Amino acid sequence: MLKALHKIVNDAIRAQDAGGGHAEGLRVDLSQVDFEKLRAEFAGKVRRKHAALEDVRALVEKKLAQMLARNPQRMDYYRRYQEIVADYNREKDRVTVEETFARLVALVQSLDAEEHRAVEEGLTEDELALFDLLRRDDLNKSDRERVKQASRQLLVSLRELLKPMRDWAQNSTTQAEVKVLILDRLWEGLPRPPFTDEETQQVADRVYEHLWQQGADGPGPVAA
Repeated sequence: MLKALHKIVNDAIRAQDAGGGHAEGLRVDLSQVDFEKLRAEFAGKVRRKHAALEDVRALVEKKLAQMLARNPQRMDYYRRYQEIVADYNREKDRVTVEETFARLVALVQSLDAEEHRAVEEGLTEDELALFDLLRRDDLNKSDRERVKQASRQLLVSLRELLKPMRDWAQNSTTQAEVKVLILDRLWEGLPRPPFTDEETQQVADRVYEHLWQQGADGPGPVAA
């Protein structure tokens, strides 16, 4: 994603009048992107800022759609994006365009960090999605690891159950099977305390809603 962002700026510079020297000296190490330089390149060298910014928006929207499809707990990133776009749409002068680019760059940085979070947690993307639906902010280290393990075990059980099922989300019988499995696995796997019976039911409902939405849209990564 960072490479794509840099390419948009680079292409916008190279698309300008030949002989203007505007692409001279554009050197950004993509393994260690210098965001201050990237913003400076945009502000100082890109003339068609509106067009370049629309390309950046398309990039961010595509990435957000992919990330939200995997993990609904990432909705805050989408809300941040909507705020940026709303502010941009109110006034599109040169300063606003450059400020919007800077805010989108900052959002890209946070999205990049979010994409690495699964690795930092020792989970796959699909396990992380379940973990985010299950976890509480007040978990101690031991309980946090138990919730991670519950996420892993739940994913394995769900994939085993859903593998032979086609269009399970459209059938009341298979919907009930999925609900029962989720609640049973969470009842077995979540630490008590801190999770109460009521909280276990609530998180089971959240997991089911997430899974149902994926099933309604297609097989989904959990069913993979």
